[in-house]
Amino acid sequence: MCGIAGLFHLNTPKPVDPARVRVMTDVMVHRGPDGAGVWSAPGVGLGHRRLSIIDLGGGAQPMTSADGQIAVTYNGEIYNFAELRAELERHGHVFRTHSDTEVIIHGWRQWGVECLTRFNGMFAFALFDAKRQALFLARDRLGVKPLHLARLSDDSLAFASELKGLMAHPLFRRKPDIRAAEDFLGLGYVPDDASIMTGVEKLPAGHYLLIERGRPVPNPVQWWDVDFSRRASGSTRALEEELVEHMRAAVTSRMVADVPLGAFLSGGVDSSSVVALMAEASNRAVQTCSIGFDQADHDETQHARLVAQRFATDHRERIVAADDFALIDTLVAAFDEPFADASALPTYRVCELARESVTVALSGDGADEAFAGYRRHRFHAAEERVRGLVPEGLRHGVFGALGRIWPKADWAPRPLRAKTTFQALATDGAHAYALAVGVTPPALRQRIFSADAMRALQGHRAEARYEAAMKTAPARDALDRAQYADLKIWLPGDILTKVDRTSMAVSLEAREPLLDHRLVEFAASLPASMRLRGGTGKWLMKKAMERYLPEQILYRPKMGFVTPISAWFRGALADEAEHIARGSTLAETGWFNMAALDGIVSAHRSGVSDHGRLLWQLLMLDRSLGRLFGTAR
Repeated sequence: MCGIAGLFHLNTPKPVDPARVRVMTDVMVHRGPDGAGVWSAPGVGLGHRRLSIIDLGGGAQPMTSADGQIAVTYNGEIYNFAELRAELERHGHVFRTHSDTEVIIHGWRQWGVECLTRFNGMFAFALFDAKRQALFLARDRLGVKPLHLARLSDDSLAFASELKGLMAHPLFRRKPDIRAAEDFLGLGYVPDDASIMTGVEKLPAGHYLLIERGRPVPNPVQWWDVDFSRRASGSTRALEEELVEHMRAAVTSRMVADVPLGAFLSGGVDSSSVVALMAEASNRAVQTCSIGFDQADHDETQHARLVAQRFATDHRERIVAADDFALIDTLVAAFDEPFADASALPTYRVCELARESVTVALSGDGADEAFAGYRRHRFHAAEERVRGLVPEGLRHGVFGALGRIWPKADWAPRPLRAKTTFQALATDGAHAYALAVGVTPPALRQRIFSADAMRALQGHRAEARYEAAMKTAPARDALDRAQYADLKIWLPGDILTKVDRTSMAVSLEAREPLLDHRLVEFAASLPASMRLRGGTGKWLMKKAMERYLPEQILYRPKMGFVTPISAWFRGALADEAEHIARGSTLAETGWFNMAALDGIVSAHRSGVSDHGRLLWQLLMLDRSLGRLFGTAR
């Protein structure tokens, strides 16, 4: 795992100062504390920070081919590199190292852009081909590893693993993008197709960009997508066995490392499944770690301990305060862009704990998206059944009227929030699901934005990307479409960004076996009833894991990392709430109706309304803007 950065002059091969590239990589030293390198040639410079995982002695980067015609800087792991190396050697390629990085060089020579389809892994890389005078940028299928791009005023393209890498270049101009603020308030994160910085793009997951000097820069090309439109056939038993084999292969392939390796263990189905399969494949005790909370209703350590005992792991746990908001500035620095998923706090702590004993940790991320494990998937499927039974005109009239008059009860569990359900049934499925995934609803966003901001947005809505993804999804039913949108938007924008930034902040490599593309493709082919049945998400996965895990782990209610945000802004963070409404960076942007923000703060502190999530979003936005644009406190 590493950090990469570089420069490519698009038309004229002007000299590249290696010192500029070095500065861009050095601000990401946390991504690679074990080594650094810069390679340059006329019109191009590649930089690298290394976290040594494979071939500790021979895998230094940037790496060049034997004839010096190809150079690559690479962040990630290609898990099937040994098999690819053997295949390439049969084609006559000669290797000088035992690193997976060299497989990229020879793979490019042998297969060109098609090499990407051969790679099973997580990666973002930049490869320069001197003969073609071309820069090849690529990102893994699901977006585990990030890659940011920006055009500079000297007609060059800059790229970096993190936004801070671009910001280190003296020609990079900082200007905030209000559309990203709308996206952030709507979704809780800046999605993968947007940036808080005007002019910055992120190479989309499953895409590549091939730029040849002297030619117009093309649009990124999608080289992989997940297809929900086909259906696997076979008995439940046969599909169950196939699923276990996919999971087993995904886990064992990610256990290859020349450094200490372990796993996160929350005690939930996903991480417990990964640990079970690691224990099966390992000839020594698996190293596991868990974070617990000092409030019993948020703590899962007893479940993690049960799994650790069952598989005789070398288990470590640490109890942290549920109000661990002292990490705010640490997270703001790690994420660069505003990020409001408060589970980033405990995720950072579990990464911190893991790094004390291992360099690589396997996680259980991805199963909820692939196998329909979120509660919202159940609600959406049920609502779509109702939409299918009631004519559209009647739905709009009846449910719309009920949604308007029904009392609001945000404090209640979702099944009891009839107002929310009626409002969802009154609209189409894609829009309703976009609202269900979101954080701050459109009406409230419009209330807190200034009139100038609303004009500047020109109708841009955070929900639009979800609606578009669901309507164009290669899918058969409503559940397919919701999961497709989650895999394309929520997964790279929230989940994988959270894991990448928090793990890399402490120089830990996190690997997600349940996002192996073959496993995801298999899950997408399952009939909807194999993913969601009788109100149980991840149905086939849980059934398949019954041979490994007890019922109390498989079928207990999903908890996840929970943080008591609302209480914070009535207690220890009350002053922060006041700052948001009076004198914050938010006021300097001109984007917000400060009187409306003051009313939000007052209503929350008095207990009249619960605006804890919005206040957390505003706090993270305020801190991020201050850090990015020079007014950080």
